[in-house]
Amino acid sequence: MDGDRDYRLFAQIVASGSLAGAARALRLSPPMVSKRLARMEERLGAELIRRTTRRLELTEQGARFHADVLAILASIDDAEARVAGRTLAPKGPLRIAAPTSFGRMFIAPLLPSFLERFPEVRIEIELSDGFTDLLAERIDLAVRITAQVERGLEAVRLAPSRRILCASPAYLATHGTPASIRDLAGHRLLAARGQLPWRLSANGRPVTIDAESVVATNSSEVVRELTLGGVGIALRSLWDIRPDLAEGRVVRVLPDHQGSDDVAIYAIRPAGQHMAASVGAFTEHLRRHFSPVPPWER
Repeated sequence: MDGDRDYRLFAQIVASGSLAGAARALRLSPPMVSKRLARMEERLGAELIRRTTRRLELTEQGARFHADVLAILASIDDAEARVAGRTLAPKGPLRIAAPTSFGRMFIAPLLPSFLERFPEVRIEIELSDGFTDLLAERIDLAVRITAQVERGLEAVRLAPSRRILCASPAYLATHGTPASIRDLAGHRLLAARGQLPWRLSANGRPVTIDAESVVATNSSEVVRELTLGGVGIALRSLWDIRPDLAEGRVVRVLPDHQGSDDVAIYAIRPAGQHMAASVGAFTEHLRRHFSPVPPWER
């Protein structure tokens, strides 16, 4: 393959939606574009683009290859700009992952201002409460709420994640308010799968609550709704529950206890890889918004 020129040709075909459009953009003849695409597919041993009478369509392998090609071209452009002493404007694909609720409440609202500033960045955002393998899923940047960052990842701490015990007034009116940590043994507790045991802190003293959730779920949002609905006591992040506290829909339980203070919110990316300009720009965009005081603490 002739350097990165075939990569750029393939990316242009996809962007143009036709061989003729790519030929015009690259100032090549349509037969030459077709020939180079066919040669690339032959070399790779895979059909990248399915030709129909009306349009071109990426195959499944072609779609994966296209995502990789865009990332490669962005890295090449970035590297050349650094060697030449130029500042390269962020552009190209940016795959982001975040927890469902936090992503919806605090990441998605930041995207319009970022895209207004960097219109050539193409964002793909995945929201999930499950574990995301950054390398396997080709994630450029993930927002995680965790006590420990795994080896092989680079992290920028964005904000603390304070967590409190809380319940609805209706639940406490029916079941009573626990007066001590031992009283939790007689109450209904709520947590998403993997969130128990709870690691708490009381005046610097660690406390562990090992129990089962009264409802099994993989969704933190379900736990929040159950808490508001008076089903039990939950350990919730302030970023999630602060409006409900302010409106009286939930109240703190055992206010001298809170979640361990080692849990924080991080922007994470694979270590040892070239950082595209778009990743650096979005990380800084997040840092400015969440530091030094996150919005839910203001």
